[in-house]
Amino acid sequence: MEIKTVAVLGAGAMGNGIAQVCAQSGYNVIMRDIEDRFVEKGMNSIKKFLSRSVEKGKMSQEDMDKVIARIKGTVDMAPIKDADFVIEAVIEDLELKKKVFKEVEGLTRDDVILATNTSSMSITEIAGSTGRADKVIGMHFFNPAPLMKLVEIIKGLQTSDETVKVTWELAEKLGKIPVLVKKDTPGFIVNRLMMLQLMEAIKIYEEGIASIEDIDKAIKAGLNHPMGPFELMDLTGLDIAYFVNEYFHKEMNQELKFVTPHTLKSMIRAGRLGRKTGRGWYDYSK
Repeated sequence: MEIKTVAVLGAGAMGNGIAQVCAQSGYNVIMRDIEDRFVEKGMNSIKKFLSRSVEKGKMSQEDMDKVIARIKGTVDMAPIKDADFVIEAVIEDLELKKKVFKEVEGLTRDDVILATNTSSMSITEIAGSTGRADKVIGMHFFNPAPLMKLVEIIKGLQTSDETVKVTWELAEKLGKIPVLVKKDTPGFIVNRLMMLQLMEAIKIYEEGIASIEDIDKAIKAGLNHPMGPFELMDLTGLDIAYFVNEYFHKEMNQELKFVTPHTLKSMIRAGRLGRKTGRGWYDYSK
């Protein structure tokens, strides 16, 4: 199957990043969101990112213009009918994802693969909302998508080998490093390991073992991570960390290691969600 046009559902941080990666790799892109302001914000994020690349001499203005020209922003679902491959990148709400997949199935050709960028949720359950579970797959990009090389490719219970093959080849054409998650389990590889690290970091702080600053410093200097766990939570959102961990706790038969620390719940109740609210574990309001 030849892929010429990729539809990306969602123009947020992940959606616009994926759309940019696809357009830079030569694909025509349909980037759809529910409101014009979200689409406009997504397009502006792409232009800002590419403009920095032009300023740094990493690409020409002409190449940037070509990339932007390949992306069609829309609030209409109808253009999705022209897609050869669909990547869903809406918020981490299982019922919303199932609703989107059911709608997209009715608009696209039967041979079109429907991929979800979920970071932790069941591919099998999402696929169950469609009549073509063999064509549904997880394709988890990492934030920011234009810079991060990894893509987790996750098989649902009924995902076909052909669907895996096509998705793997697309990831490689996008310049990514794909890894195969053979079993559809919460968090897949990276987030299953990462969430334990994030929650343990909070527990170390709660127990008075070390400060937030020193925990972050230790992880960066000791494990060579680019960001510490608290810096990472502030970047992605404390609410996201909470929702994902709660999902793990539920799906992993309420294992104690996935119990959400009280301090994280308190931070969310106080509205301290990270960079997006100006305050999280650190203060960004100054």
